[in-house]
Amino acid sequence: MSERLTILPQPPLTQTLNKASRATAKTSAGSFDQALARQMDNKVGFSRHAQDRMASRGINFSDRDLQRLNGAVDQVQAKGGRDSLVLMDNTALVVSVKNRQVVTVMDQAQLKDNVFTNIDSAIIA
Repeated sequence: MSERLTILPQPPLTQTLNKASRATAKTSAGSFDQALARQMDNKVGFSRHAQDRMASRGINFSDRDLQRLNGAVDQVQAKGGRDSLVLMDNTALVVSVKNRQVVTVMDQAQLKDNVFTNIDSAIIA
């Protein structure tokens, strides 16, 4: 029972945490900055999934379309909607109203025989 115990000096915990938080900040800074800017501007953003769907389906929105989308989301938010189906021209968008983010986008070809679930509201913009 008389073994010697050697304690090696360790860097202060704050230095270790600072390194870890800097690494995390570098990876999430872009997404946080984008989310913050979107909240400050109160504009609707597009998830990575929605961006991929738009690219694969050749869907593009003009500035006027984005204004209509923002107005529609504002109306749904005012009525207490959380997840909404937004119909614009020949396009359907599922939007997380709380996060002000488009979750997925479909054009007219994908709309046929499609069932929309996990929404609590719909609006025609």
